[in-house]
Amino acid sequence: MTYQTSAQRFADLVATVPIVDTHNDFPYLVRSQLHYETENDDQFTFDTGLTCHTDLVKLRKGGIGIQFFSCFIECKDEDPLYQDFNKATTVVRDTMEQIDYVRRLAERYNHEFSYVSQSSDAIKAFKEDGKMALAMGVEGLHQVDTSLAVLRQYFELGVRYITLTHNCDNPFATAASSVSGGLPDRGLSDYGRQCVREMNRLGMMVDLSHVSVKTMTDALEVTKAPVIFSHSSAYAVTPHLRNVPDHVLLKVKENGGVVCVNFFPEFIYRTSDKVATIDDAVAHILHIANLIGWEHVGLGSDFDGIPEGPKGLEDVSKYPDLIMQVMEHSDATDKQISMLMGGNVLRVWQENERIAQELQGEGAKLIDDNWPDREWKFFDYVEEFPEVYPGSFQKKKNVYTSQPLDACEGQKK
Repeated sequence: MTYQTSAQRFADLVATVPIVDTHNDFPYLVRSQLHYETENDDQFTFDTGLTCHTDLVKLRKGGIGIQFFSCFIECKDEDPLYQDFNKATTVVRDTMEQIDYVRRLAERYNHEFSYVSQSSDAIKAFKEDGKMALAMGVEGLHQVDTSLAVLRQYFELGVRYITLTHNCDNPFATAASSVSGGLPDRGLSDYGRQCVREMNRLGMMVDLSHVSVKTMTDALEVTKAPVIFSHSSAYAVTPHLRNVPDHVLLKVKENGGVVCVNFFPEFIYRTSDKVATIDDAVAHILHIANLIGWEHVGLGSDFDGIPEGPKGLEDVSKYPDLIMQVMEHSDATDKQISMLMGGNVLRVWQENERIAQELQGEGAKLIDDNWPDREWKFFDYVEEFPEVYPGSFQKKKNVYTSQPLDACEGQKK
């Protein structure tokens, strides 16, 4: 078929191919500005338009078919280089509130959204129901508070990828920001390797945005399933530690994964004035596609988690402009453009589901390891309880603080 314009070509493609954005931080805006209290807020006009990067009008104009909302919660320590991972935080509670809000959005606007946790449901929502599919990611393993049990519960609630770090280290992995801050790049810990294996067993996609280079390569060696970079760009185009070096991109090709290009101007600009435009986003897409193939590039905007988008790519409504620019600056076929729009992410999602099913079918056991340095604290009255089996009290190391059992019973009464 011969097209007169890229607009006509795009219109035909977007009718059958969902645009998949793997990273949008809109829920965090609502958390930080409105504390999630939107049900009776007449100014929260999500269905008719808001001033931020994301609302229903912009999503529809942008042709979004599947939107992964990030259930991001910041690293809780004021020192971004902190290493005390036993410090108590509210991060799990706060993540649960993020998950709750994404599900509330899907329910409140169910004429437009379909909340999904399986790739097949996302495709059905787009192709058969004419709705946008909403899925979720969690942006950092600090949000599981050292516990694989928490990771499993996030999966049960519908989270389908977890970033191995945000801008802080955790017991699993080293962050890019820690390396830039002067800490050593230790990559994945042994516990982190077990975590990747458990994510594979579950079907939870491993996200390598934000992590150090050694964490990237370590994870790519361990994982049995293709990975994603949910919102990262190309280091060779813009040398920022949040971007992916070429030697890692080549490993992503071997792994079958996908790098979803981030639109944050600081990560994609190519000029000395550090001003970014839509052309810069196109340059990052084309670099990845030319180096490792169109099968390994996608879209991960970071909208509403950045102050502003590049010129010409200001919000989610601008996706058609981006796709048309890619068409005009490359000789990509319709099949290759479809991969960029969302086909690659769907392939990786489906492959993670398939591998999980295969691992579970082979009898892969749930990994119930704990972080070896975790502090387990109890009141000493628990030592008066019966043993699970002979010697079970001595199996693990606990920290006990004094509290008589009758004092606890008195509190109950």
